Amino acid sequence: MATHETGTREQWLKARLELLEAEKALTRQSDALALRRQQLPWVRIDKDYAFDTDKGPQTLGDLFAGRSQLLVYHFMFGPTWSAGCPSCTSIADAFNGFVVHLANHDVMLTAVSRAPLAKLQAYKQRMGWDFPWASSLDSDFNFDFNVSYTEAQQREGDVEYNFRNRGQPMDAKPAPEPVARYAASCGTDAPSFARDRPGMSTFVREDGVIYHAYSTYARGLDGLWGMYQWLDRAPLGRNEKVSWLRRRDEYGAR
Repeated sequence: MATHETGTREQWLKARLELLEAEKALTRQSDALALRRQQLPWVRIDKDYAFDTDKGPQTLGDLFAGRSQLLVYHFMFGPTWSAGCPSCTSIADAFNGFVVHLANHDVMLTAVSRAPLAKLQAYKQRMGWDFPWASSLDSDFNFDFNVSYTEAQQREGDVEYNFRNRGQPMDAKPAPEPVARYAASCGTDAPSFARDRPGMSTFVREDGVIYHAYSTYARGLDGLWGMYQWLDRAPLGRNEKVSWLRRRDEYGAR
């Protein structure tokens, strides 16, 4: 017997049409928000950032690869970890398909992490990815864009994330189960895992000058997470009563 409300086709259609109006309103609101993102003031970048890439040492300007716009996904992969964050991995699974479309629309997409390039290359091979991925190991880039923190910052609770101070003294409370499990799956402990966070930042180059245009973090990344867009339309939604997410090569046969 169904545990959810049931009805006739006519009842479903009436409710669906009411929902359609709400979906259209949300779409219009999303369009308006996109315009507001584009209207944010640009902040000039004068600092030199160094990255290690498949093409050798590069600057932030080099990452544009000749385009005028650069999208950076801040991928959680710390210097000592043995694997990338499972959540970031599930987001990045979609990059291969659309990076070529962006590149042919004057937009370059790259991931950036603090792990050494050799670890990033090995992980790309494991996951079957070929999108650009740069190491910022010897750069302040991650720290300046508030996605990485020092042990001292973490110990003192001086952690700014998602435009607010999110800090707690280290070991102030036990790590939630998903954080502890994700940390272990990355070959690290929970405090080290928490010193890197996910996010995305956008940059634009005009008349030879690079500007920071936009950044988003935490739930602001939901719209980039293709899997969740599908789950939000599934009959049971995200249905996350337990921690379930794995890297796609860890689920086993289905």
